[in-house]
Amino acid sequence: MGRRQTTRIMSDNKDILNESQISTEIKEEFDGSQMTKAGRLAMELNRERKRLKQELAEMQIEVEDLKPATPTGTVDSYVKWCATILGVVGVFIMSAGFSTAGQICYALAAGSWVYVGHCWNDKAIMIGSAISGTAVLMNLVEIIVN
Repeated sequence: MGRRQTTRIMSDNKDILNESQISTEIKEEFDGSQMTKAGRLAMELNRERKRLKQELAEMQIEVEDLKPATPTGTVDSYVKWCATILGVVGVFIMSAGFSTAGQICYALAAGSWVYVGHCWNDKAIMIGSAISGTAVLMNLVEIIVN
């Protein structure tokens, strides 16, 4: 290490140990003690390290809360994706003018989503899919009967 680097590091260390950089809380706590400035600074740095660890732990919990909660690799996860594909295909087929085939695809998708909602114990998914599926099935029955 060169002489200039050593001088710079020493002056940096003097800045770190500057009394004005030590928080008033630490100053008050150790007022009148025989502890050196370096000791007080070490105590303050230790407190800051603990605070940052706590903050990091809280942020980790928030990140875990943002992860998707839907299961993967289970039967219901595969049914979910099949239902999504069937629903999208059904809408496109209906838009292309093949309403009966599109309605059949969409009705299968709605039934699949009711199953997924049941597996997940999600009433909103079950009710929304059951209502839209019933509307499509009513239309299909009318087409088949006539």
